[in-house]
Formats: sequence, structure tokens, C-alpha cells
Amino acid sequence: MSIVSSRLNRRRFVLAATGSAVGMLAAPSILRAAGEINLYSSRHYDTDEALYANFTKETGIAINRIEAKADQLIERMKAEGENSPADVLISVDAGRIERANTENLLQPIQSEVLSSRIPTYLRHSDGSWFGFSKRARVLIIAKDRMDPKDATSYEGLTADAMKGRVLIRSSGNIYNQSLMGSIIAANGADGAAEWAKGMVANFARSPKGGDTDQIMAVAAGEGDIAVANSYYLGKMFKSGKEDRRKAAEKVTLVFPNQGDRGTHVNISGGGVARHAKNKDGAVKFLEYLASDQAQEYFAAGNVEYPVVKGVPLASPLDTFGEFKEDTLDAQKFASLNAEAVQIMDKAGWK
Repeated sequence: MSIVSSRLNRRRFVLAATGSAVGMLAAPSILRAAGEINLYSSRHYDTDEALYANFTKETGIAINRIEAKADQLIERMKAEGENSPADVLISVDAGRIERANTENLLQPIQSEVLSSRIPTYLRHSDGSWFGFSKRARVLIIAKDRMDPKDATSYEGLTADAMKGRVLIRSSGNIYNQSLMGSIIAANGADGAAEWAKGMVANFARSPKGGDTDQIMAVAAGEGDIAVANSYYLGKMFKSGKEDRRKAAEKVTLVFPNQGDRGTHVNISGGGVARHAKNKDGAVKFLEYLASDQAQEYFAAGNVEYPVVKGVPLASPLDTFGEFKEDTLDAQKFASLNAEAVQIMDKAGWK
């Protein structure tokens, strides 16, 4: 672990991506001062700095932050047990935050602010975690090689006409696991298994890279249609890298399943740690994330959809158009992640 910055009235720590749970425990402890909360976060976006700075400015509560992949943070919290300094855990998907909950690492809270502002399907039923931003899992097609009318659903990706044209990340990717969870909920385990087989049969190449890589591959002609989270395309339009901006101009975003259940949306969410030493401060932080101001930061900073109705969309989100989203309970598709992995593995989805 190394200290990488000391600004905005808080300390920030980063865990090495290859660190083990034992190695992480050997890292320096976080010192707590009065009026501070310790945030364990798998969000790694520089644009979030404004969120933390404004929260501290409004409340006087400083934020000490440890950043790592969600699985690492979960293992750290398990190993730390009752001595864990964590007050809040933030994850970039429903699957990981629900895993933390099933591992008894979060505690249910009651908050009128959170229950009134965050839709029921985007939070845990007992208040263990709440979604604070949405990312739609969309289809990205080549402008010059595909008609949007030929890319209308996730199920349509398995059609014979799509053979050798589909690009997507590996089955180990949590976004795909949650998408598969929604497919299981919609079509049953057998239907999901058939969908996974059809996807594998139509891959343009073996899955590799992240969502940005899938979009870049469509632009380069390696495939004609990719599955990716909406915010990746948004960030490409805003990128300081010319090749990414040019690639974004070569593709079109399509919201699938508008004629039935709607487009699958995942969340970035958080909850109060089971052994939080500053529970009141932790709750205040979560409530702040549901404020209009914070919701606008999510939209403007990382091109994520707000979860609070009525919050304006920043560019380029506002250019993507309105869409019908799948209102399947995030708790439901997150709970199906393990079954989703089994189905994809059996289908040969690497």
C-alpha cells in the first residue's frame, strides 16, 4: 500500500491490484480523527474528487479513502473482522455489494432520505445497500455496417445473422455476470443457457479487454456489435485521446429490449460497514450521495445515469436519448451472479 495523495482534507490509500488479503493487512493502518469517515471504495474515478471535497465542505467530515477492487476490499473487511476501520463500502456493481452483504459485512440502516429518493429496485430491501448511479448495458454498433433496427435485443445477438460479429468481455467480468443474472430472471435458467451458447457461437473473437476495448474493436472493424456499459462510450467522447474520440464517432449506441422488459441497468452502490465506528457520519455520506448535487456530479463527471428522478443529464448523456430500463430488482440479478458464472462456463464463454 502506498500513500498517493494528501489533499481535499482527507487521506487516500491504494491497494496494489495483485495484493493478497494477508498482504493488505500488513499495510499501515488508517488513523481516525474526530469528524472523519473511512471509505473503502472500488470507484477509481478522478472525477469523484469533487464529490468528496464538497461533502467535507458541507459537513466538516473528512474522508479517508482506501481504493482497490471490490473483491480485495471484501476480503480485507472479512480479515479485519470487528477491528475493521471501514465505515462505508462502495462498489461499482450490484453483484459485489450484494456479495459483501451476504458475507455479513454491511448493516441495514433506516433513512427517510434514501428510501424516498432511491427507487426500490435500486436498493436492498432491508437497507443494507443503495444504488447511487446507473450504467446501462447497451449495444454499440458500427454506423457503416449495421442498422439499429437489426440490433433490438440481447436475445437477438444469438441470431445466425450475428455469427462472427459480436464483441463482449469475458465471463469473469461482473457486468456480464449481472447481465446474465437479468437474462436468467427473464428467460429462466434453460433460456439463459441457450443464450450463452448462442453468444459464444457468434463471437467475433475470444473475449478480451474491457468495455472500451470492445467499442474500439467495433470502430476498427474487428466486429460489428459490442455489449458495453453506456458510460464507457460517453467517456470516449470526452477523452483527451484523439483515437478514442474518433472511434466513438464511428459507432452508434442502441438501447436493447425496448419492446419488452427494457435495457439492463447495473449500479454503483454503497452501504454502511457492519462494524462502522462512525455510523452517523457514514449515513450522512450515503444521504449526500443521493442529493441533487452529488447526482449531477455522477452524470457530469463519469457519464453515469442519476438514480434520482428529475436530475438533469450532462452531455453526452443527454444526446443518447431516453430509454426504457429493466426495473428488475438489482438485489435479484445480483443474487444470480454465481448461477450466471456456471451457465457461462458450461457454454464455453471464457
